[in-house]
Amino acid sequence: MTNLPSQGSQRYSRKQIATYLSTRISNLAPRKGNPAPRNPFKILRQVTRAQWLMFLCGALGRGWDAFGYSTVTMTVTELSVAFDAANSAVSWAITITLMMRPIGAFIFGTCCDRYGRRWPMIVNLVCLMVLEMASGFCTSLSQFLGVRALYGVAMGGPSAAIALEDLPPDAQCILSGLFEGCTSLGTLIASSMYRALVPTTPHGWRSLFWFGAGPPVLLILLRWWLPETQHFQRLKAEREAKIQALKGGEGGGEGQHTSEFKTFVHDSVKLIRQHWVLLTYMFLLMAGFNACAHGAIDLYPTFLKNQVQMDPAHTSIITIIGNLGAFCGGITMGHVGGFAGRRLTMLCNCILGAAILPAFLLPRGRGGMVLGASVFFQHVALIGVWGPIPIHLVELAPVALRTLMVGLTYQLGNLAASPITTIETYYGEQYPLPPAADGTKRYDYGRAIAIFVAASWAYMFVFLLLGPDSDRGQGQEGVITMYLDGLESEPQSPADLEIEKGAAVVHVDELSKRSVD
Repeated sequence: MTNLPSQGSQRYSRKQIATYLSTRISNLAPRKGNPAPRNPFKILRQVTRAQWLMFLCGALGRGWDAFGYSTVTMTVTELSVAFDAANSAVSWAITITLMMRPIGAFIFGTCCDRYGRRWPMIVNLVCLMVLEMASGFCTSLSQFLGVRALYGVAMGGPSAAIALEDLPPDAQCILSGLFEGCTSLGTLIASSMYRALVPTTPHGWRSLFWFGAGPPVLLILLRWWLPETQHFQRLKAEREAKIQALKGGEGGGEGQHTSEFKTFVHDSVKLIRQHWVLLTYMFLLMAGFNACAHGAIDLYPTFLKNQVQMDPAHTSIITIIGNLGAFCGGITMGHVGGFAGRRLTMLCNCILGAAILPAFLLPRGRGGMVLGASVFFQHVALIGVWGPIPIHLVELAPVALRTLMVGLTYQLGNLAASPITTIETYYGEQYPLPPAADGTKRYDYGRAIAIFVAASWAYMFVFLLLGPDSDRGQGQEGVITMYLDGLESEPQSPADLEIEKGAAVVHVDELSKRSVD
């Protein structure tokens, strides 16, 4: 097993790089230490009630993020009428939301790693609730764009860390997929509430945004009632132990002025300098994942209505079928990744998605319902490849900066992919098709989707093939624990460790064998 080198200066020798690259294919094979396929229901019985509640809180937070995002994508035409603007102008609300998410990831991620997971998430949910409500009261496009920009900041919450970091190792893979599937669940709810509220209420699209401001109240109460995660409690105990050691060892000198905040900043800078290559890889990987997902999904309803000439009712049905496939794919592939290996599972999904892409985009008549099967399986691949990603990123990230780095790299990937829908729209409009029977202009959006999504599948395949493996035996075996004065804690990185217990000393060389492949 060949490790990704871990050096403070990140200066790798040619031999190290060659050895690492030579093992990328051989390491795809499931390892002897990986668990054998097991009944998922038996695995889920290992999860305690407290862990289920924490997972539920994080997963619902992710789902409601998706609901809030989808309220705009579902109401573009209504918003264009209300604000007397073109659809392309309203679509900037989608782009600006994605562009602002890294700012929120940095703010809330830093607060979570510094102060804990509970109160930053509560503040995050309050912001989502207020801004979703304010969206429904906007009277101009400029007001709406400003509110949605702030909403994008609020979307950078700590849902993934809260949901996944305390789970048993065996259950992390399948629940990682379920967590990612909650994005599709949020979109499904948005589609259902759109049909229930927008055409039937006097306030139209505003009713959908006002409804979206209500459920976060329940999540706020749930998060307030739940305790702090065990992972953060261990990190906090270690930082406090470091401070006490500095104060006691320096006898009133400089160590007396050492604060917990200074310790956090010092460790954060040290870890970023040490792991910048890995963090850059995580960002580039997430850029490809987000480009593929947004490139295939965001413009697809427009493709169905404009190019395929499908009516709104059938478009909604196809969208629901796709989201059901996405939900199934996330759960299934998250579970498979636990025993088959995360990289191998994601690579297989890349091949599946690329193979189905032609059937996903070839129109088959006005009814279009024959697209249902291909849409279902394309979404299985699209979200199935995301199934192992939450726990994959959690395990790749340095332990002490887990929330910040997972959220920030994911949201920076969103930022890099934010223009993809606009680019596809512009490119498709360069290839006009014969107009519809009612004179509506038609464009070859399918061509644009095919090119960008195919390129995204290839990009993801290459990066996953060459990238490190985060399996670490069974999930959390790479998170090394030690006891300081009876308190369990986690070290910042294996390079800092020399753990002594009785006569046995665990050295850095031995610990590095458990590092990320």
